[in-house]
Amino acid sequence: MINLQRILLPTDFSAAAAAAVPYACELAATFGAELHVLYVIHDLAAEMPDFGMGLAFPGYLDHVPQQREKLEEQAIQHLAKVLPSGWSKARVILATRLGPPFQRIIEYAREHQSDLIVMGTHGRGMLKHTLLGSVAERVVRKAPCPVLTIHPDEHEFVLP
Repeated sequence: MINLQRILLPTDFSAAAAAAVPYACELAATFGAELHVLYVIHDLAAEMPDFGMGLAFPGYLDHVPQQREKLEEQAIQHLAKVLPSGWSKARVILATRLGPPFQRIIEYAREHQSDLIVMGTHGRGMLKHTLLGSVAERVVRKAPCPVLTIHPDEHEFVLP
């Protein structure tokens, strides 16, 4: 028998991510599992070139810690609104992480021994997928547990 104790619901606050919420909620309620709702703040400062590369952004890096705190506060406020109003059928844990989204999702799943990841997928076309990559695809490939991906209702499958 499948025993789900911890379900991870990563979100980027998009419509695609919202499509996964009812599935994660229902599974958490059915199995009496903890529901971890995670938002990853993409750390752009880590990708900024430093002066040693010949580029400098004076003053920008001085404000990074304050910007991170502000982004984290905003993310927690948004996370509180991800689940349906009044839904309390399982223990909910809201979390944020900083860094590349797919890596932090996988790390979080490992750290918290998630039994299932439920996430939305944007369903981009081949060209956009090739250029932008897919967080959901990377998570599916590297996750330490099963991953349930949900397409938004308006997603239309197109043969390549």
